[in-house]
This record gives sequence, structure tokens and C-alpha cells, in this order.
Amino acid sequence: MTTQTQERAQDWAGRFSERMSRVRASEIRELLKLLDQPDILSFAGGIPDPGLFPAQEIQKGYDAILADPVLSRQALQYSVSEGYLPLRQWIAERMTRDGMPCDADNIMLTAGSQQALDLIGKLFLTKGDTVMVARPTYLGALQAFNGYEPAYLDLPETALSQGVDEAALMAGRAPQPLGYFVPDFANPTGVSLTLAEREALLAMADRLDMTLVEDAAYRELRFAGEATPTVLGLDIARSGGIDNARTLFLGTLSKTLSPALRIGWVCGPKPVIEKLVLLKQGADLHVSTINQMVAHRAVTEGYDQHLHRLRGAYGAKARVMLAALERTMPKGVSWSHPEGGMFVWIDLPEGVDGAALLARAIEEERVAFVPGAPFFAEKQTTNAIRLSYSLPTDAQIEEGVQRLARLVEKAINP
Repeated sequence: MTTQTQERAQDWAGRFSERMSRVRASEIRELLKLLDQPDILSFAGGIPDPGLFPAQEIQKGYDAILADPVLSRQALQYSVSEGYLPLRQWIAERMTRDGMPCDADNIMLTAGSQQALDLIGKLFLTKGDTVMVARPTYLGALQAFNGYEPAYLDLPETALSQGVDEAALMAGRAPQPLGYFVPDFANPTGVSLTLAEREALLAMADRLDMTLVEDAAYRELRFAGEATPTVLGLDIARSGGIDNARTLFLGTLSKTLSPALRIGWVCGPKPVIEKLVLLKQGADLHVSTINQMVAHRAVTEGYDQHLHRLRGAYGAKARVMLAALERTMPKGVSWSHPEGGMFVWIDLPEGVDGAALLARAIEEERVAFVPGAPFFAEKQTTNAIRLSYSLPTDAQIEEGVQRLARLVEKAINP
């Protein structure tokens, strides 16, 4: 670089807003960049198995729409920010059958539920506001909210089952917190809230005047046990209608249809949806029109059969992983037993650091996972890791867990 070029170089860091100090790269996505080597067995990325994508149905949707002169003009044009009405109507009907009576005006389509998190943060959070989250919680939610500079509050792990001193919990905190929770098969733990815990969460939200965000990204992937009512459904039953509820429900087709379509949604009271629509207009105007139309065709033609296939496949993989953990892991290690979703959370003995274990795992055993620390908003726990069974084959799960168990044994008994 010449002297003249150096003199003209801009100090971009000094020009960025203060909030950018809170915005950091996802440790998971940075980790995935390192895992292109074919000999690494990876449990790191919680992503769908591409072998389960309904590619032919999606292809037929694009072909049919683009071949129709009327539909193609609509599909390739700008559209309304709320989203494609037939798809919103389908979502409203499906949510109503799941115990959440609503209509299309209660729904706004987003570019995946990740965008919904960003827009909700923009709508509700002022610098210093309190965001209550589970311990641990979804890293992507923390990334979405960080730019709005909140103060996080980890809800104690037993608070919903055993109670908590709410006055002490909220001491020194900004009032009217925003609460973010994943009640069904949470990322990263795979654990679900019981009916009693959901009711306790709602009761606490009432007392604290807390707006709740229910992230239901994995709800459709239940492969064992009985379905539990959603927090929004319980809220509607208590409040008398969705427009009286304090819960915002986030759904997505990324885990069931295809992540690349970027179809998610927010369902909530109409006054909230109206404001979110204004924010979306300033963000990206609307979700891809043709993708919305293709998604609508796909979900109205055999979606439940497709879900049955997904549940069977992911359930089988989960059972393989749980059996392998039971067979190979040394004493002192425990793990979650999910009934759906894509994740198993492993608690390691005190003193075994997940990040240090990952470095050794890649170096010595060529196996990868996600350390647990990034999933904690306040005080980090380091002796935990997250495994995903969604992508590897059964044979890869068996081999990878065996390698991981050898490494954990060395860490416990060096």
C-alpha cells in the first residue's frame, strides 16, 4: 500500500454507530467455515437434511407459476409488505387448528423468523431495556437483539417449575421486559416447556407486564410424545382473543420446507402487526413474491405427508444419537432427551471446557460440535456442548459420538 493510499484510508471503525460494539459474528457460523474438510464428522450445524427437501414439488411450483402469463406477472412484481394473502390465510387456518384462533390480518410474512426477531427488537427495545431469556437460549435471538442494546436477564432454570422471587429478579431492571422463549424443542437444548411451565410463564408475564415472544421454529418436528398447547394458545384462551394477547408467535417454513425460500411469519395482535409492517417496509419492502407463491403451492399439496416423513427421519436419527451416547459416554456426563427438533444438549463435568474440548476434537478426533458458552446471555456456562443430529447419517452419528466419547473420557481422566 502506497503512502498516498494510506493517507486516504478511511477510519471506518470510528464512524460506526455505538450499537455496533454489541454486534458480533455468530460463533456457530464462523465455526462452520472451518468444517469443509470431508474427514470431519460434524454435529455443529443445526440445519435440515437436504435429502428431505421437497425439491420436485418446489420445482413444479416455479414451473407452473412462470408458465402462467397472469401468475408470472404477479410473481415477478413488487408485492404488499404484509405478505401473499393466500399463504397468510393458510397459516391462519393452520394456527387456528393448533389452538390459536386468528386471521390473516394477524399475520405478517418475514424473510425467515430471524428477520421477525430483528423487527421485534427494533419495535420494542430501547437502549437498556430488559430482555428475559431462557438459560441457555437461541444464539440468533441474542444477535438480533444486540443491535438495540438491551440488558439481558437469564431466567433461572427452575423458575417456571419451582417459582422465583420476581421482585429480586427484576431489581434494578427496566420495567415491562420483553421475554423471548422457545417452548418446543429449544435450540440449543432440545428441551420443551411443560404445560405447567407455560402457564407459569404467562402468569409471570402478566405480573411483570411482559411482552412474550414465542419462537416455534421446531414445533412441527415433534417425533415423540404428545403435543402441548402453545403459549399463544393459552394466552388467547385466558385473554379472550388474539388482539388481547401479550404473546407474539414466530413460525417458519425453513425447518420443514426449505431455508432458502426464506419464509417465516409473525402472528400477534393487529396493532403490533401494523407497526411491524411499517418497519418491514423500511427494511426490505416484502418477502420474495415468487417464493411466497411457490411456498403456498407446496404447503397446500401434501404438506402433512411431508411433515410425517420429516418426523420419521429426524426421530430415527435422534434415537441413534441417544443410544450411542448411552452406550459410549463416560460417567459424569448427562444429556437432554428431545421429543422433537434437531438438538441434544450435553452437560459435561465441572472443569471440562466446551471450547477447549472443541479445539481438541477437531485436532485429535476430527469431530465437531458447538460449545455451550455462546448460548448464555448473562453468566456463561462453559462445561456444556450442543450436538445436532439433523444432517449426519446414522453411521456418521455412531462414529462421531464414539470419537467424542473417547475425547470426553480423556478430558475427565487425563
